[in-house]
Amino acid sequence: MAEISHLMSIGQFSSLSRLSVRMLRHYDAHGVLVPAQIDPWTRYRRYATQQLADAADIRILRLRDVGFGVSAIGALLAVRGTPAWSDALRLQRETLVEELRASRGRLSLITRLLDEGEPTMSITLTRTTVPAMTVVALRGTVPTYSDEGRLWQRMMPALSAQGIVPVGPGGVIEHDDQYMDHDPDLSIFLPVPAGTEAAGELEILELPARDCLVARVTGAYDQISEAHDLINERLASEGLAARADGTLAGHAFNIYLTSPDQVSEQEQLTDVYQPLA
Repeated sequence: MAEISHLMSIGQFSSLSRLSVRMLRHYDAHGVLVPAQIDPWTRYRRYATQQLADAADIRILRLRDVGFGVSAIGALLAVRGTPAWSDALRLQRETLVEELRASRGRLSLITRLLDEGEPTMSITLTRTTVPAMTVVALRGTVPTYSDEGRLWQRMMPALSAQGIVPVGPGGVIEHDDQYMDHDPDLSIFLPVPAGTEAAGELEILELPARDCLVARVTGAYDQISEAHDLINERLASEGLAARADGTLAGHAFNIYLTSPDQVSEQEQLTDVYQPLA
């Protein structure tokens, strides 16, 4: 009984540890900081004085500060000192690096928008029939749409190794049926002569002729979302329907008429295609 008398209520422990009652309950639920005693009848949590040191454990605070959720912290503390601990930290570091890169991109966009003042229209919309084409493609999932370059870094050496020579500008097909906040499924492609063969992770696709709405974007790639908005407005205003037959030919795609190593960002030309039913 002497030991029990020295236990404190969750409110007292919260006040001393500077952790909210809500957070203490959360930690308990995930095995991060379990009360010394839980009354079987009232379910009241009581904590021992020595657990204040656990609450202030710098490792817990650091893991929380670098973005680990409470459930992950409990699992990590259980493997502290093993290779799994280091592997988890390295993976989180890679995740934070990606988030930093994305944040820098957004800051750069905000700066550009402030410098530009009122935006000017740099997107034109037409309707055209896209001819059939043979393309060599590489499919993969990337963290975000802006990471598409990772696929190109894999594709170009493979093309060279197989002696495949493109015959026009390439682009990207979006396989997902919706906009993805992360992990979009993409196929980058380049047109090639009919009869071309490919091996490894490269594949040859035969794309049919299609009736499409086409938004030509002049300038930065961040206007592509606006291009899709304009296409959607045209679909609604003219009573048109996007092609949705479940085939590859029904997916939206882009073609890059210039590349960043050829022209400045302001001179980039991208055609955004939406196949029609």
